[in-house]
Order: sequence, then C-alpha cells, then structure tokens
Amino acid sequence: MSMIRDLRAAVRPSLRKTSASYGKYDTYDATRDPSASTAVVDCAVYRDGRRVKKDPCVTPHEAMLRVRESGGFAWIGLHEPTEEEFAGIAAEFGLHPLAVEDAVHAHQRPKLERYDDTLFTVFKTIHYVEHTELTATSEVVETGEVMCFTGRDFVITVRHGGKGSLRTLRHRLEEDEELLAKGPSAVLHSIADHVVDGYVAVAAAVQDDIDEVEIDVFSAPSKAAGPRGSDAGRIYQLKREVLEFKRAVSPLLRPMQLLSERPMRLVDPDIQKYFRDVADHLARVHEQVIGFDELLNSILQANLAQATVAQNEDMRKITSWAAIIAVPTAVCGIYGMNFDHMPELHWKYGYPMVLVAIGVVCLTIHRSLKRNGWL
Repeated sequence: MSMIRDLRAAVRPSLRKTSASYGKYDTYDATRDPSASTAVVDCAVYRDGRRVKKDPCVTPHEAMLRVRESGGFAWIGLHEPTEEEFAGIAAEFGLHPLAVEDAVHAHQRPKLERYDDTLFTVFKTIHYVEHTELTATSEVVETGEVMCFTGRDFVITVRHGGKGSLRTLRHRLEEDEELLAKGPSAVLHSIADHVVDGYVAVAAAVQDDIDEVEIDVFSAPSKAAGPRGSDAGRIYQLKREVLEFKRAVSPLLRPMQLLSERPMRLVDPDIQKYFRDVADHLARVHEQVIGFDELLNSILQANLAQATVAQNEDMRKITSWAAIIAVPTAVCGIYGMNFDHMPELHWKYGYPMVLVAIGVVCLTIHRSLKRNGWL
C-alpha cells in the first residue's frame, strides 16, 4: 500500500499546471473535455503540411498528445463555447484566464495580446446582409467574432456569430501543404487574410448602397419618391451600419502593423511578409470606410438643406396666395361696415365694378409674384 501511495504522489504533480500561471484552469480534467460537445466543430493534427487522418474523432486532448509525441501542430475549432466547455481546453493548452474570459464572453474589440508563449488575436467578422430595398430599418452589415490562440504547436479558433465559418478556409489551407508546413502562424495569417477579404467585399457592397442613396437624394423629386427630406432615415441608418463597420476595421490596424513589422517568436519570418499584404488591404478598406462616413455626412447635410429649401418654397407660395386673398378680403371688409354714406353704394354698376377692380388687382399681384419666382 505504501508503494501505491508513493506512485500516486509521483504521478500527481505531472498532471498539475502551476496555479500562479493559469488560475482556475490549473489542471486538466477529463470530465471537462469538450470533445463530445457541439462547441468543437473540428479538431485535427497537421504534420509537414498535411492533415494526419488517423482518427476523425480525435479529441483536443488526444490531438495534443500526438503533437507532443510526433511533432506538428493541432488546430482546434470551436463555435460559441461555454465556460464549462472551454475549461478543459484552457487547462490542456495553458491558456491565460483573461484571454479565456474574452474568448468565452465575446463582444471584444479587435486586438493582439501576448500571454507568455501564446498570441491571442481578436478579429471582427463582417457579413453583408442582402436586401431588395434600403429602408430606415434595413440591416446592412452583420458582425461576428473570431478569436485565435496561437502557440508553438497549436492553434485554437473560437468563433461567435452565425456567419464567418472557417470550414472553407481550413479546406483551402489543407490543399496548400507548403504554406501549412510553416506552422500555426500560417493559420493565423490565413484567418487574418480571410477576415480582411471579407471587409473588401462588404465595402464594395456598401458603396453600392451609398451610391443608390446619393442618386435618390440628388435626383429630381417625384410624388412616388415622397417629399424632400424623407431620405434622412435611410441615410442615418446607413451611417449607423458604416459606424459598425468602422469599429471592426479601425482597431485592427495596429495588430496587423505589429504582425507585419515586429519580429515575433511565434510568427515565421516568411509568414510575416504575407502579413504586410494583409495590412495593406486593411489600410485601404479603412480609408474607404472613413470616406463612407464623410460622404454620408455630406449627403445627409444636402438632404436636410433640400428639405429646408422645399419648406421655404412652400412658405413663399403660402405667403403669395395670402397676399392675393388679402385684396378681396380688405374690399369686402370695407363695404361690409354698413355705413349709409359710402361711395358708389347705391350706384347701379357699383357691384360689378368692385368685382372687376378686385380681379384686376389680384391678377396684377399674381403676375408680379410669378415673375419673381414666388409662384
């Protein structure tokens, strides 16, 4: 019995991480392994640029064991895991609790952080929402998130949102063995490139929506289009969607700059060159988004100015007709005072003469106002 106790005492420390580094995720617990959970969408081991296809049902724990035994790296993909589902993986790969908390609860701004030998990167994914007509309540862009833990021999991707699946990206990478042989940093670059390419596509679609609104605002008004100023709701809604787009693009500029310019132990030097291309595409999209915001401001101001001009025109017409109506009102008011001694009161042609005089004066005022553009 004493020999068994000594053996247990010798084995137990090998299963425990240092609690100072990993907090509540200090040990790996098989009962917390999320392999049977729907959160794990794919888990594989890659060696020499090829996927090791020994067991399609490999668990994250088994994948890491194979990597430590034979080399290569593991790529584990998760979709909206809960804290309990992610606890086993966090313990197995030694992920920092702060990064784990961000990955589980989502709603993070794009960023790049380093925890010991792990890079934690957050990307905002953008998906264009198709719509037949842009209205004041139309949803133009839909956002999601992709968190990426990159280590020396593993990549863990955590995706939030219904769009932005990485399945197609994984299949495309598996066809490029030379690139995949570069290790986890190749996966990180491919994810960044995939996200930024999505930005480029969405920017082109949003540009079409802005062009449509711009044409509607500066085109001649029609009864079907409604009164001037009715486009303000559409413009404001589009501005809100562009702002959401901007929140995804702008914070990512600094992380891409760091990945493309600053040497990092976890990023292959050959892969770092590719990050420069991603950073360049991201900078161009950022310039486009800033331009969208400024253009929408100008369109909104022009729309409001048009509405003000239209209101002034209406007021001038109302004022003009009030001036014309004031003539018969004044004459009828004078002759309605019922005095006994009034000019032409008992004249046979007095009534038609007054009507003719009123008509001539009103016609003269109307022609004058119309000549000056008031009517």
